[in-house]
Parts: sequence; C-alpha cells; structure tokens
Amino acid sequence: MKLKPLADRVVIKMVEAEETTKSGIILTGAAKEKPEVAEIIEVGPGGMVDGKEVTMTVKKGDKVITSKYSGTQVKVDGEEYTIVRQSDILAVVE
Repeated sequence: MKLKPLADRVVIKMVEAEETTKSGIILTGAAKEKPEVAEIIEVGPGGMVDGKEVTMTVKKGDKVITSKYSGTQVKVDGEEYTIVRQSDILAVVE
C-alpha cells in the first residue's frame, strides 16, 4: 500500500536515533532521545487550502525537523509514518 497525501500534507518517517555519541559511548534504549529529524517520503500537490494558494517548498527525500507533537501517526505495512501539514515543518536539514 502507498500513501498519497492531499493538499498541503507531507508524509514523513522519523530517522533512527544515533546508537553512539560523538565520543563513542554506546547508548542503551532508555538513554536514546526521541528522533527529531524526519525524512520526507511523499509530498502533496499543494493548491487551495483554507482559501489561500499553497505552493509546496519541500520535496521527497528532504530531511526536516517538525514540531514535536504535530501530525497524525499511521502504520502501513509495518512501517510507522507521520502525516503533517507543510506549515508544521520547522526547518529543512542540509
């Protein structure tokens, strides 16, 4: 099954947290922070949203940072995704 977002929606998948710190310390499951960076899987077409024209500025494959509790969590074929509005994306990671 494939997710195809509508309007200004974006499907993202959280990037796995680092297993080790920069100094080489291996982290246990409880010590890992919740991932903040996500990869864009699919992007909606944009268009009219709430009476305003929305142009999509992000693209598939971009790494982004979103608001911590934004979006809707969905599970498709055993994979967890989040669907957010483009306006919920705070920054693109380059």
